[in-house]
Amino acid sequence: MKRHYPLKLLVLLLFLVPFALFGQTTVQGTVTDAGSGRALPGVSVVVPGTTVGTNTDADGNYTITLPTESGKLTFSFLGYTSQTFNITPAVIELEVQLKESITSLDEVVVTGLATTVKRANAANAVSTINTREITGITTPQTMDAAISGKLVGANVVSNSGAPGGGIAMKLRGITSIFGNSQPLYVVDGIIMDNSSISSGLNAVTAASGGGNSSNQDNASNRIADLNPDDIESIEILKGASAAAIYGSLASAGVVIITTKRGAAGKTLIDFSQDIGFAEAANLLGMRTLNEERVEASFGASAVPLFVAARDAGRLVDYEEELYGNTGMLYSSRLNVSGGSDKTRFFVGGLIQDEEGIIRRTGYEKKSIRFNLDHVVSDRFDFSLSSNFINSTAKRGLTNNDNAGVSFGVAMSSTPSFVDLFPDESGLYPNNPFGASNFLQTRDLITNEENTDRFLGGLTLNSYLQESGVSNTKLVIRAGLDFYNLRTRALFPRLLQFQSAGNGTGGASIQGNNYNLNTNYAAFLVNNLSLSDNSLFLTTTLGATRENFNQDLTLNVATQLIGTQSNLDQAGAVEVDQTQLKVRNKGLFMQEEVNWRDRIIATAGLRLDKSSNNADVNEFKAFPKFSVALNLTNFDFWDYDNFNMVKLRAAYGEAGGFPPFGAKFTSLVASNIGGNPGSIVNAQRGNEGIEQERQKEFETGFDIGMWNNRILFEATYYIKTVSDLILIRNTPPASGFTTQVVNAGELQNRGVELSLSTVPLETTNFKWDSKVSYWTNESEITQLDVPAFPLGAFGNTLGTFFIEEGESATQIVGIKGDEGVAKLGDAAPDFQMNFHNFLTIKQNLTFSFLLHWKQGGQNINLTQLLTDLGGTSFDYDDDDDGDGISNAEERIDALGVSAEPFVQDASYLRLREVGLYYTLPTPLLERAFGGIVRQVRVGASANNILTFTDYDGYDPEVSNFGGNGLSTGVDVTPFPSARRYFFHFSIGF
Repeated sequence: MKRHYPLKLLVLLLFLVPFALFGQTTVQGTVTDAGSGRALPGVSVVVPGTTVGTNTDADGNYTITLPTESGKLTFSFLGYTSQTFNITPAVIELEVQLKESITSLDEVVVTGLATTVKRANAANAVSTINTREITGITTPQTMDAAISGKLVGANVVSNSGAPGGGIAMKLRGITSIFGNSQPLYVVDGIIMDNSSISSGLNAVTAASGGGNSSNQDNASNRIADLNPDDIESIEILKGASAAAIYGSLASAGVVIITTKRGAAGKTLIDFSQDIGFAEAANLLGMRTLNEERVEASFGASAVPLFVAARDAGRLVDYEEELYGNTGMLYSSRLNVSGGSDKTRFFVGGLIQDEEGIIRRTGYEKKSIRFNLDHVVSDRFDFSLSSNFINSTAKRGLTNNDNAGVSFGVAMSSTPSFVDLFPDESGLYPNNPFGASNFLQTRDLITNEENTDRFLGGLTLNSYLQESGVSNTKLVIRAGLDFYNLRTRALFPRLLQFQSAGNGTGGASIQGNNYNLNTNYAAFLVNNLSLSDNSLFLTTTLGATRENFNQDLTLNVATQLIGTQSNLDQAGAVEVDQTQLKVRNKGLFMQEEVNWRDRIIATAGLRLDKSSNNADVNEFKAFPKFSVALNLTNFDFWDYDNFNMVKLRAAYGEAGGFPPFGAKFTSLVASNIGGNPGSIVNAQRGNEGIEQERQKEFETGFDIGMWNNRILFEATYYIKTVSDLILIRNTPPASGFTTQVVNAGELQNRGVELSLSTVPLETTNFKWDSKVSYWTNESEITQLDVPAFPLGAFGNTLGTFFIEEGESATQIVGIKGDEGVAKLGDAAPDFQMNFHNFLTIKQNLTFSFLLHWKQGGQNINLTQLLTDLGGTSFDYDDDDDGDGISNAEERIDALGVSAEPFVQDASYLRLREVGLYYTLPTPLLERAFGGIVRQVRVGASANNILTFTDYDGYDPEVSNFGGNGLSTGVDVTPFPSARRYFFHFSIGF
């Protein structure tokens, strides 16, 4: 007998469909901004506790079908306060107005490698900045500049003012002495390299003695490649309790960057144009000279030169001549976004061209981003992120050098009566008071970084099962970061310091650097609802793989033939190549428990093994635990003014890899008797070297009041780094000089406070404000090797000193009869910021950011060099009235006390200020018939005011680059700039 199963199944389905539809309710409407009334595209509309959801289109419209007759709908959007509405069969149209709020507790923050949670339920201290804070006030040159002064718990120091960026960022203090001290950057799931790669200037400047590479040649950070306008939000995982999800990669914290995505609806086109200029933020000034001063500082033979120049009006302010260029700034951006319910896209383009405050320096960048989100079916969707960047940074020749040839060092000994300008034939005279004519150096050298970079990421979500109480999805993620960085430095042999008998007889220094990072991950995420939706469990299991490949080649050609720059047109060529390969594998598991938003607990474990570990097959375990208690969600709570009173505590562990090559004894190239070969390196390998291990406990509370108009967050943390990686001297009889060992312990502890408020809100005025305060104190709690100096320039001038029982950033030096003593500390006592957005009649906005850093000393050797060169602006002043000039007192202290050179670097800085006007929507509709959606004009500036007693170009300075802890050393840096902009943007 033939059985008609397909026919019976069809009949059954037809019978059941009406009953299934009977219990559903379809709701539609529009979501708008409560202040301006404009439509909000991309608003998330979901049925809580289910996977049913949609987004508003470009006009703010939505349609959604609830799986039951009655229920709830939640509307949420980044930067706005979420709202939840009860839905009954009578509700078929629902118009929603969302209020903008910087104190929103509903924004999503990362809790795992594939999971997120509402900020209100987070058990870790969370630092986030959104697109309004990143680019909403002014136009930053680079992404690293966009975050300065804005991150609670971070110490961000600009290395110099050179075009192309360059920062040193420490999250919750120092986490390593010789290991990595820069955070991990993750962009849309792509692990992004942030190396600072030397351009080989040391071959000319000899800034760090032997070798061609140096950390003193002012290289930029590669995170500068990102276009700040592409970024939607930045989340900072500061401590091990949060960063443990990245295990061994998270030694210095994690910076998670999310870029902009498209929204369903009609295509939106936004174009913006910024035009501005840059000028030196702070010039120190030149010494005022007379015959007596010239003879005392430069000798009797210099007096006739001075008199002739003075009488002819040829005294030159060389500081103004060198640093006084007005650099034009141009930035053009075009964003196109839109899509349908199934496919959404975002395309962003940037053309940026900025001149520096030193002639022939500048920064150019071209960037294109394409982000795509597509729903293949009810079971599959994927997200694609891609970004191509081409950039050129012309950075000049600044910072320390031992040959006296960089701009600032040469200028420090050059008086105003010397003529350094070229003659009618274009020939420059030699500088009789310096090793180089710095105007000739500025005009004839080349020092460029050229980068081609591609970032690509793919996330695939597969929904494996879904029922009334649970759903399971598979998340597959892949990321790729490739760049080719080409550095080119050319020093013609006709330069004063490269001519016959001097320097290297001309130099052509060319670097070619390839970097390829790939990361892969797969996760199973299961959401389970129990006890009538009062208990939610989220379980994550996954595996990760990261591959890091770096190939650095540096060619140094000297003794150039004529005017040639080719490497083969030289009398001597030296080639250095460094290849770095790291392979990591990881396992990740995590359980998140949420009981009625009252108690939220998380426990997780990351297992890592790496080719950098002594035992490449050994898994290192990094656990994390956290718990949050939301008192306002309990039945006993009866205080209506409080939105949230949350207590939280968290513990986590993270690792830190040993330096590459620490576990084996390497071979170095040699030349013996004219024959090439290899010899054993002086540093002995340590096959038992262990990772540094961070263990951090943090606790705190969050209080939200009056419908999120006030949010106060307080956190205390203590972080211990054990198995500290240090370098130990070895007995001479061993045949080696040093060895990398685990020999210490470091501790950081600190407080972080943040208050976000809406102090005033009326129909025509709104004021959003946020003030933050944070501190960090470090201590070397254990040291199994003798105390040792680190960085800077010795006890005579002040140096960093690693010593048990003292701060990891203490500065010591000779101090008169006391001998070698502590002179200061590079770490600030505290930092504060004050971020404000004021909106008048929904159209006029005024915003500004103040940043206060109190305490923290710099080693100011720029002032010492100008003192020794007789050119200091205050050389002849006598501040203490003892009859001895300021400069003479400082020079007399040389060799006796380093105190004059270790100076307080406190400051209060108006980092950003902006004023914008948005044309009213009715006016645009009348003028353009609805074609133009938005027109905005404005003006802004950054680094416009700095209040400080520090005697340098900028209290933010780092001669030794971004990595390492010896920041705050000032040696003739590229001065920082004030930047002013006029803005115009139009949306269609």
